[in-house]
Amino acid sequence: MKRLDGKTALITGAARGIGLSFAQAYVREGARVAIADINIERARQAATTIGEAAVAVEMDVTSQDSIDAAVAETVATHGHIDILINNAALFTAAPIVEITRQDYSRVFDINVAGTLFTLQAVARHMIERDKGGKIINMASQAGRRGEALVAVYCATKAAVISLTQSAGLDLIKHGINVNAIAPGVVDGEHWDGVDAFFAKYENKAPGQKKREVGESVPFGRMGTAEDLTGMAIFLASDEADYIVAQTYNVDGGNWMS
Repeated sequence: MKRLDGKTALITGAARGIGLSFAQAYVREGARVAIADINIERARQAATTIGEAAVAVEMDVTSQDSIDAAVAETVATHGHIDILINNAALFTAAPIVEITRQDYSRVFDINVAGTLFTLQAVARHMIERDKGGKIINMASQAGRRGEALVAVYCATKAAVISLTQSAGLDLIKHGINVNAIAPGVVDGEHWDGVDAFFAKYENKAPGQKKREVGESVPFGRMGTAEDLTGMAIFLASDEADYIVAQTYNVDGGNWMS
């Protein structure tokens, strides 16, 4: 028997990168997945590559109507939601004196409000269904500490860790386990954008920051999306029933807590 047999998962920001790797891993473990993404065409392409166990759902986590519609569509298609991964997020960087209110609001709206209100919508479904569930939020090593150029992003991920604790304590009485994963530096196309921020603000050549952070990881390299899937499967499985309100570092040894 596979570890997620008969389960249905809704994964936000799952049309590519880490979210897509989670979707693929969940299907291998017997789950059905809803690939929720603001880019519905890319979500459909991702679902097609996975096969009939995956469906694409359009979701903009900054819109409550969009969140509610995506949850309703997933329930209508699969009958229920057992697992939620709040993966949709946005990175930003700037010196403190250059942070704008617009950028601050945009990143908090996606990374924090998006996580909270998607969690809320799915939790309401899980409570009504009365079968419990697993909710996994994507935090970051950036939420464990401040970084000179990454104040806003770090603050959002610290908020996700705190939100995981509060939601976990509140929802466990309904049999809903809320936990989080804190990745370190994860290679992928999103890192081109991260690298560009540091090239701009630290006067580095393109690719230099990426190389430096990879070399600084105690494990000896940057992480990959696949490095995170084991924890995502574990936290969604029955083996994690007694784990509540925790954030697990999966970062090659970058942070110890």
